[in-house]
Amino acid sequence: MNINELNNAWIESGQKVADLNMQINAALIDDNYDEEKFANLKAQRDKEVARRDSLKEQLDTARAEQVYNMPDSAKEPLNDNEKDLKAKFVKDFIGMMNNDPKVLAMVTSSKDDSGNNAGLTIPEDIQTAIHQLVRRYDSLEQYVNRESVSMPSGSRVFEKWTDVTPLANLDDETAAIGDNDDPKLTLIKFAIKRYAGITTVTNTLLKDTAENILAWLSAWIAKKVVVTRNKAIIDVMNKAPKKPTVADFDGIIDLINTGVDPAIKTTSFLMTNTSGLNTLSKVKDAMGRYLLQPDPKQPDQYIIKGKRVIEIADRWLPDNSGNHPLYYGDLKQAVTLFDRENMSLLSTNIGGGAFEKDLTKVRVIDRFDVVATDSEAWVAGSFKTIKDQEAKLAATAASNV
Repeated sequence: MNINELNNAWIESGQKVADLNMQINAALIDDNYDEEKFANLKAQRDKEVARRDSLKEQLDTARAEQVYNMPDSAKEPLNDNEKDLKAKFVKDFIGMMNNDPKVLAMVTSSKDDSGNNAGLTIPEDIQTAIHQLVRRYDSLEQYVNRESVSMPSGSRVFEKWTDVTPLANLDDETAAIGDNDDPKLTLIKFAIKRYAGITTVTNTLLKDTAENILAWLSAWIAKKVVVTRNKAIIDVMNKAPKKPTVADFDGIIDLINTGVDPAIKTTSFLMTNTSGLNTLSKVKDAMGRYLLQPDPKQPDQYIIKGKRVIEIADRWLPDNSGNHPLYYGDLKQAVTLFDRENMSLLSTNIGGGAFEKDLTKVRVIDRFDVVATDSEAWVAGSFKTIKDQEAKLAATAASNV
């Protein structure tokens, strides 16, 4: 399915969602309200919403890959606005790298929220392409809650699942709303930080086409974004409450059953590194079956007792003193990434042999912050080896002979 077909399918799915919502509204106000019909419509709507969202994600990924690969045969003509925006950005980028006085004055005169040189701002649609390319790599950002912010700092209030209380039954004559029924809110503060990376730009690249320059920039920045944000997310993940070291099959079951509040069990998953997954893949239950089972819906992924197991490369999620990490919970409840969505570029020909070799260095700046929001929604365990579950059934059968 090509991009146009994906786009059409996404639009059609969105229309189906709208139509089903209208039918649901009509069913609710119908005097002959049918609960079964309503439930059926709602199930259809929810299924179509999932399909619509999946189509949109696939469409965005396909568009990003098109920017990344940029074969001549796959290039689609840009509209006038896109041509003007991207052409100006590439022109300014080349001018900045070639020390054009007008461009340098522009990128050094404007300041960011912290009073530093703002640099050359990357256009929104190119930033979108970069973020879609991020999905090609082992990005942890997809598992946490992401919120776009327009301010350099701020705060949010969160209520932990364990602190949520039920509503009082007002139809019960003896019921009363408690005097201290205010929710227990936790104040979470964020302060956008600047993260930078530097690479070399050759004169040959600066003479290349605008499309190739954009493709190179997008690919390089996407990799930097993944590495940087992964590290920031893992730093926050590691602040989760520690659980005892898991030593056997039942220890993993205990972690799943008691690790987090039952209210978020349906959205919780396990996470370990590649070495940990390799160890878990060899563990068997009492019937000789492997602990890790392929997900029927996604055979290339694994589940344990119905819980998805997320694998992260060892270089992002390393072992600690020979122990493999094993996390469990709902990371979207536990961690929020506040994204300033204001990537920019700055150039320099100082340092790293840039002047001697007639090279120019470009620095990309990403602005975000990662904070823990619910410390009880995510727990950190570890394991070195996991014992197979004992085959007690065989022992019981032998004793009964």
